[in-house]
Amino acid sequence: MSVLSINKNNFKEIKNSPKPVLLDFFAEWCGPCRMVSPIVDEIANEHPEYLVAKINVDEEPELAADFGVMSIPTLVVMKDGKIVNQSAGARPKAQILAMLEG
Repeated sequence: MSVLSINKNNFKEIKNSPKPVLLDFFAEWCGPCRMVSPIVDEIANEHPEYLVAKINVDEEPELAADFGVMSIPTLVVMKDGKIVNQSAGARPKAQILAMLEG
């Protein structure tokens, strides 16, 4: 499955997904974000059991504020509409998958 691009208008569609949701808060100018981005893409392609989405903090500051994003990249895992895991900074693939599985 491909990575979804999320904004405040379509966020409600994924918020209550029956699948665990991985949100990647990023910015185009952010070096660590560019390191995490291909990993997030891989997870989306290899794990259809997850819904994977990216949110550009420069374009969606309200969503970033709603999630308390203070630094990027920030990865958020949601299950049943609730945040169950959140981490700031670049992470290797194994740690991101562990966040989803945990």
